[in-house]
Amino acid sequence: MVFEHDYINFPELTNKQISEFGFTSPHKQIVEDFPARVVKVSDGDTITLRATFRDFDFPLRFLSVDAPELSTGDKGAKSKDWLKEFIEDQLVDVKINRENRVGKFGRLLGDVVFKGLNMGDLMVQKGLATPFGRRREDSLPVINKELSMGNWL
Repeated sequence: MVFEHDYINFPELTNKQISEFGFTSPHKQIVEDFPARVVKVSDGDTITLRATFRDFDFPLRFLSVDAPELSTGDKGAKSKDWLKEFIEDQLVDVKINRENRVGKFGRLLGDVVFKGLNMGDLMVQKGLATPFGRRREDSLPVINKELSMGNWL
């Protein structure tokens, strides 16, 4: 059985997929740092980039931070607005971790550096984001999910 990858909706391949489909990809797979222009800020930790080596714009999820969701109201909007004001339509450097390049939703992951400043670190310092994985540290777990039989089998 031959598997066809959906390059339009999921342009980035995981490292495993590169070994399987890398030579059939219609565009360069990103495995190293690169410069790009920020064409859109979607929220406090997701942006859309334009790079010279691709003929389409593509999303990037910040690797090291979690920003509040837009649905959370003021905090999410404040994070997005600050980031938009700072880097939208600016040239940035994207730092790629070769071992952690693609997220669970198929988006490219990376750290964004603008004028020598790591945007994720700066957002954490300003209280606009938290280090990745710590966003729900102070919330109570959903007990039904934690105690479901599937977790114990």
